[in-house]
Amino acid sequence: MANSMMKFVSIDRSMPVKRDPIVRLGDFGEIYDDFESPALVRQSSRCEQCGIPYCQVHCPLSNNIPDWLALAAEGRMEEAYRVSQSTNDFPEICGRICPRDRLCEGSCVLEQSRHGTVTIGAVETAITENAWREGWVEPPRPRRELRESVGIIGAGPAGLTAAAHLRRRGYRVHVYDRYDRAGGLLIYGIPNFKLEKHVVERRTRLLAEGGVAFEQNFEVGRDATLDDLRARHDAVLIATGTYKERDSDVPGAGLDNIFHAMKYLTASNRKSLGDAVAAFDDGTLDAKGKNVVVVGGGDTAMDCVRTAVRQGAKSVKCLYRRDRANMPGSMTEVAHAEEEGVEFIWLAQPEAFLGDGAVGGLRATRIHLGVPDAGGRQTPQPIEGSGFTIDADMVLKALGFEPEDLPGLFGAPELALSEWGTIAAHPTTMMTNLDGVFAAGDIVRGASLVVWAIRDARLAAEGIHIHLQANLPAAA
Repeated sequence: MANSMMKFVSIDRSMPVKRDPIVRLGDFGEIYDDFESPALVRQSSRCEQCGIPYCQVHCPLSNNIPDWLALAAEGRMEEAYRVSQSTNDFPEICGRICPRDRLCEGSCVLEQSRHGTVTIGAVETAITENAWREGWVEPPRPRRELRESVGIIGAGPAGLTAAAHLRRRGYRVHVYDRYDRAGGLLIYGIPNFKLEKHVVERRTRLLAEGGVAFEQNFEVGRDATLDDLRARHDAVLIATGTYKERDSDVPGAGLDNIFHAMKYLTASNRKSLGDAVAAFDDGTLDAKGKNVVVVGGGDTAMDCVRTAVRQGAKSVKCLYRRDRANMPGSMTEVAHAEEEGVEFIWLAQPEAFLGDGAVGGLRATRIHLGVPDAGGRQTPQPIEGSGFTIDADMVLKALGFEPEDLPGLFGAPELALSEWGTIAAHPTTMMTNLDGVFAAGDIVRGASLVVWAIRDARLAAEGIHIHLQANLPAAA
C-alpha cells in the first residue's frame, strides 16, 4: 500500500472534467463528468493515510474513507465499493450532494497543509458508478424471511435507508409516501444539475426488486391514521422530513409572483421528469425573461438561483442578510452560482415587497453584523438610512423549513414533540414515546443534510430490530 499512496507531493489535486458555464446553462445536466479509471486511481493515491483520519471523523456516517481510497489506488474497485457501501447506503448520492467543503474534504489534512484536499466526493461517486456498471450493486437480500412487518412513513432518504436495512434483516417493509414517486427531497427538491433523477430512481427500483413495497399517493391522516398503521404493522417509522416552509412577515409578502422555494423547485423538477405542470406551462413558475430575486442563503437558495439562470431569467440575484463567511450553504455551490452569472447581495435583507397586485421589486436595507447570539452567530442589525430598491418580477423565499403538526395530521395527539416542534425520539434507539413507533431524519433533527438523515435512519433501523426481537412471543 505504501507505494500506491501518499502521492500528494507529486500529483496535484484535480476534479473530473467540469463543463463550461455557458454550456451547462443550456441544460439541467450534472456539471461534472465521472472520473475515468486512471484519474480515479491517481486522485485516490494522493491520500496521506494520516494517523487520525479527520475526513472520517467529520463524516456523519464515519465512512471508512482512507480504506476505500487505498483500495481504489490499488485498482481494487469492487473491494473499494464494498467498503464504501458498508457505511453508506447511497454513496453515489452523497458523493454528489454532500457539502464536502464543510465535512470530509474540509477536514482533510492535505487541505490544512495547503496541498489541496483529496477529491473524496468525486472518487466516492466514481467508485459507485463503476459498481453499477459492473453489476456489483444488488437488491437487499435477506438470509431468511421474518413474519414481522414494519411500516415506514416517508420515502425520502431516511425512509429509504431504513427500508434497505430492515429488508436485509428479513422484515416485510411497506413504505407509505404522499407523493407519486419515491425519493422525497432527492426527487422533487434537488435539481438535476446536482443530482440527476435516474440516480435516485434506480435505487428505489433496487429496493422494490428486493421486496420493499411502496404505496405512493398515500397520505397518513387522509388514507389512514397513525393508529391504523400501528395495527397493521409490528413497528412504524416516521420519516416524513420537514416540508413546512418558513415565511416572511415583510410588508407586501402577499403580492403575486412571490413563492416558496419548494413550490418553485418541485415544478421545475416535475418538468424534468416529463410531468405536465400547469403553473409552469403558463409561465407562472417559469423564470424565463424575469428579474428573479431569491431571499436566503442556504443550499435551497442555491438550488433556486441556479435553476432560475437555466430557465433563462433576465437577471438572478441572491439576497442574504449575512456575509459570505457566515452563509450556511455550501461554498462550492456559491462558486458554481457565481460562475453561472448569479449576483450575490450580501449583508442585506428585505424591508418591503413592492408592486400593484404582482411584485415588481423589493426595498432592502443594509445589515451590520452585531454581537454573537446564544448560538455564536453574529446578530444581523439593520443600518438606518441604508435602504435601496431591486427590480423583481419573481421572488423566491428560501428561508428554511419547519416540521408540520404531525400529531394533528396523523390523528395522534399523544405523539410527543420537542420544544422545536420536531418529534421527540430517543437519541440512540430513535423510539418515540409511543411503543413501537420510531422516528428519524429531519422530522427529529430539524432541517439538515441528507447524510445526517441516512445516519439517523440506520440507528432507527437497528432500534426497530432490537425492539422487535425483544418482543417476540415466547416459544411454546
